[in-house]
Amino acid sequence: MTTTAARPAVAPRQTPGDAAAPHQSSRPRVRISGYLALLLVVLLVALPMYWIVLSSLKERPDIYTVPVGWIPDPLTFDNYTSVGGGVAFTDYLRNSVIITTALTLIQVTLGVLSAFALAFLRFPGRTVVLLVILAALMVPNQITVISNYALVAQLGWRNSFAGLIIPLAGVAFGTFLMRNHFLSLPTEIIEAAEMDGAGPLKMLWKVVLPMSWPALIAFTLITIVNEWNQYLWPLLMADDASVAPLPVGLTQLQNNEGLTNWGPVMAGTVVTMLPILVIFLLLQRHMIKGLTAGAIKG
Repeated sequence: MTTTAARPAVAPRQTPGDAAAPHQSSRPRVRISGYLALLLVVLLVALPMYWIVLSSLKERPDIYTVPVGWIPDPLTFDNYTSVGGGVAFTDYLRNSVIITTALTLIQVTLGVLSAFALAFLRFPGRTVVLLVILAALMVPNQITVISNYALVAQLGWRNSFAGLIIPLAGVAFGTFLMRNHFLSLPTEIIEAAEMDGAGPLKMLWKVVLPMSWPALIAFTLITIVNEWNQYLWPLLMADDASVAPLPVGLTQLQNNEGLTNWGPVMAGTVVTMLPILVIFLLLQRHMIKGLTAGAIKG
């Protein structure tokens, strides 16, 4: 009688598809988690915005009703017509346009020029200048309010556009942002322009800026939004509607009748948001186009 040795059990071969199966099965869960997080962010942002628009379309008693009505009934636009009657809304709007336009032009121009100098020019003390800019980023703007106020008051610039604009014209963030972007540009193109004899201004206008539109538009967007929403410094500097911007005007509208009438305040808030929203949508389209064009080589 012959016996045969027991064969060892052979483990089934694992194919690459089987190894990737757990990873692939986790993708739907990651995607669902991402959608849930995105939905939460949208709710956190959209719900207050919806409440502002909703309150601006309600009559005054309906704003304070409990439980809250999420659909205005009846729908009214009287709050929008009463905004101009409470304060000089058009004057505040004009001042915001002037201040934001001036500060955007100044900050973008100075930011691009200073960033180009720090990125491509060689001069004594360049590292010290960069450290000063970084230090300025670490200091909150509120800390410099008292010293700036004293200086502006001594110069006689209170309640003037000069007193509102000049102290806010610093470009530490924009300089740092654009410098880092300039340093990421292909060095071969910069060296080729230098070999062709391009001067600093020609290199900036003909070589650097055409490759930097996405970053430049992003910098412009951030500047517009920040300066349009400036409140603390204009509140300290402006005494009346001759130079005060919209955020200060909304405060005056809120305190106009002693007891806040939130309908016109919310309507004024909606009107204040609309110009920035339109500008953002227009510039965002160009920014996406610039990003797409910058990704194509050859």
